[in-house]
Amino acid sequence: MQFKDIAGQQELKDHLVRSIEKGRISHAQLFTGGAGMGALPLAVAYVQYLNCTNRKDGDSCGECPSCRQIAELAHPDLHWVFPVNKQGKKSGEAVLSDEFLPLFRRLFTERKGYFSPREWFDTLDLGKTLKGLITAKEADRVIEKLSLKSFLGAYKCVIVWLPETMNEEASNKLLKILEEPWEKTLFLLVSEHPERLLGTILSRTQEISVPRLELEVLEAEALRAGVSDPAEARHLARLASGDLLELRQLTGGEEDLQRKENFSLFCSLMRLSYNDKHLELLDWAEQAAQLSREQQRALLLDSVRLLRESYMLHAGLSSISYLWGEEADFCRKFAPFIGNGNIEPLVAEIESALQQLGQNGNPTIVFTHFALAVSKRINRLK
Repeated sequence: MQFKDIAGQQELKDHLVRSIEKGRISHAQLFTGGAGMGALPLAVAYVQYLNCTNRKDGDSCGECPSCRQIAELAHPDLHWVFPVNKQGKKSGEAVLSDEFLPLFRRLFTERKGYFSPREWFDTLDLGKTLKGLITAKEADRVIEKLSLKSFLGAYKCVIVWLPETMNEEASNKLLKILEEPWEKTLFLLVSEHPERLLGTILSRTQEISVPRLELEVLEAEALRAGVSDPAEARHLARLASGDLLELRQLTGGEEDLQRKENFSLFCSLMRLSYNDKHLELLDWAEQAAQLSREQQRALLLDSVRLLRESYMLHAGLSSISYLWGEEADFCRKFAPFIGNGNIEPLVAEIESALQQLGQNGNPTIVFTHFALAVSKRINRLK
């Protein structure tokens, strides 16, 4: 993975290159940003540039043995940690990243480094109840690997993708490694939700914030994807809201089934809330509780998005709204019921539900409370 393979982010790429050239290499760095912004491929490109033996023009050469191995995620001094799990595992069985590394490599190669946590968990086929985790056994394995001598005499690098999925024991073990690092050892944490990490971990890492992609970058990507009309390319780039994965879905003409289901559930929740259908709200909560953990998270995150967009329409800011099709039609009608008096409490209820699910709260209880709380907030503007 070379920097040139990554969409946009030129200012950030230049910063990463300069930091290496000046020898300012922090032993623990935290790349923060959504999957569609390129945080993960940027971390890989950074490691490849760091270990390249023939850097040129602000990028790795892509040809030396180190570059080729890192591009294939197969360099002996590059170690991976990411959330995993599997159905049918035995009691006490350690499920580690290494077991799923071939699957991870294939997905990374197919998607050119751009894929969401949900896509990874769908690839793992975790079912409705399991969720991906980074356990303490994984941290033990990292310590074991790093205690060995470097194969090629360069940096030993560990990329931890989604460190927010670590349990408490794993977080504490990782913290100890960060406090007492080995020489020429580099930790790159790639997180979508850094606020879920221990404060002590955050304090020991240098944050690299990966922003949303610029409109012009996405517009060019849309044209490269085969959109022939420049006006349509610009429209799709605007709707993607700085997210390359969203743009790929739009330009591919794909119907995101999960997004459509989330939209249907959102509409149902708001209509039942408006009409005080409390018994039906209980049925809605039970339906939501039957989704997988990742689907439940996706439903709540989509609900935040639709509520905020409805609020923008209510505030008369339709010119910067990122809705289209049936979502736009519904939210235009729903916008009068979302205003200054309830938008923040509604978002707070969603954040609370996300937190409870992240702490393995009972989904039926979580969604029942959530649905009834939302009902009270929607009625307030009737």
